[in-house]
Amino acid sequence: MPKDIRDILKENSGKGLELPEDHKAKFEGRLQKLHAPRVRNYIFLKIAATILIIVSIGYLALNHQPTDGKNSSEESSIVDLGTVSPEMKQIENYYLTAINYEMASLEVNPEAKEVLDQYLEKISELTKAYRQLNMDLSQNGINEKSINALINNLQLRLQLLLELKDTMNEIKTSKITNNEVTI
Repeated sequence: MPKDIRDILKENSGKGLELPEDHKAKFEGRLQKLHAPRVRNYIFLKIAATILIIVSIGYLALNHQPTDGKNSSEESSIVDLGTVSPEMKQIENYYLTAINYEMASLEVNPEAKEVLDQYLEKISELTKAYRQLNMDLSQNGINEKSINALINNLQLRLQLLLELKDTMNEIKTSKITNNEVTI
């Protein structure tokens, strides 16, 4: 068990304590390591931000087609939750806003890239399914089954994003804990 430094000094009060010759150099080296600035490479954040922007642009491009004379009659016949009722439009807007917020607030780290890719792939599939459900709603008319499927799709996408955020936080926390243990 380590001794208290006061006890050691009392025991050796008459004797001169001799430190190794390189003691001061070792001590200064350790201090410099503690206070050395850390260089961080944010290339993975840049890549993730680029991917997020591309996905967002693609999503917007697929959902908002330009109007010209040929497509105006087709667009007026497309039915979505907003055309069902104002309450459904509010529900749809709530979930889409929450989904977009969670996507924008994701913090990407290199250790979680595979996990991020898997979740984003699932979310992309759900987004395609959502578009297909909207087309089915337009073609088959408004029914409770289609409306529930649309709302469930939105809920599932939001839930996946929240799970992704929790998973990435766990990975980040475990990395910080591992770094503290190695120091």
